[in-house]
Amino acid sequence: MSTIKSQSADARRSPRFIPLTDKPPVFTTDTPLGVIQHTDGGEGPAFLALHGGMGGYDQSLVLAETLLGKSPAYRVIAVSRPGYLGTPRASGNSAAEQADLFAALLDRLGIERAVVAGVSAGGPSAIAFAARHPQRCAGLILVSAASGRFDIPEYVLKRLRWFGWLVRVPGLMSLLAWLRGRQPETAAARAIGDPALARKTLDHPEAGPLLISLLGSTFERMAERMPGTLAETMAFADLPPLPFGEVSAPTLVIHGDADKVVPFSHGEQSARQIAGAELCVIAGGGHTSLLTHIDEVRARVKAFLGRIGR
Repeated sequence: MSTIKSQSADARRSPRFIPLTDKPPVFTTDTPLGVIQHTDGGEGPAFLALHGGMGGYDQSLVLAETLLGKSPAYRVIAVSRPGYLGTPRASGNSAAEQADLFAALLDRLGIERAVVAGVSAGGPSAIAFAARHPQRCAGLILVSAASGRFDIPEYVLKRLRWFGWLVRVPGLMSLLAWLRGRQPETAAARAIGDPALARKTLDHPEAGPLLISLLGSTFERMAERMPGTLAETMAFADLPPLPFGEVSAPTLVIHGDADKVVPFSHGEQSARQIAGAELCVIAGGGHTSLLTHIDEVRARVKAFLGRIGR
């Protein structure tokens, strides 16, 4: 892959990257295992953030900021997993292939070890990374993460089919993104399920903007988020057993006990199968408990990172 030179400090330090945007720097990196899109910013130990369905590097950034805060003492690598935005699906079809791709990216970045955080559909590849590359995983954080086979709720499948139709209509996604931005309360209530909790989350000085960013990004470049989303959604019914027994890194599992997308049993399984794992139960928390209970989540993450060396 050819390299385009940039005037940015990041690009001068790492000329193998192709800068795509200025804020934040977004790069496409060619590894021996395939192309991967990612950001790279901050100073300190590495923190690798892995988004869920309908995601991309932008939602990986939301995950990292939600867990760590606005100015973390970490070097955050937020990726677009295969099939999302600028990372082709061919770069990693399975959780194991994606895990190896992440390791190859760390090689190109000169990073030996990283704390890895995976949310929702990003859980299997995060677990696979910790299992397949134990010397490179400083810690594992699983948030509302899938940990095995399950049937996707019918309302989720209907929504995906609806999205698949919408992306074919020119200009419609831009209109829907604009409408969602004009009606954040409606979008938040739909995502969270409880209008009062949605309002409380929107009113939170940090959770509110993060929630709006997360909801708004879904309709931006949706067609480029669909290949990974559809492939992973269909594959969950036949997901091979994950290598929990090979995970040796300190692990924190965060899961709401009222999650209707990825059942709470998935969090329980991860915590039970991974030796020494901590389980943080978000009482009454749904699939968006990462944001609806942001203060509780951050407190647990801060304590966990402190125990493992940060």
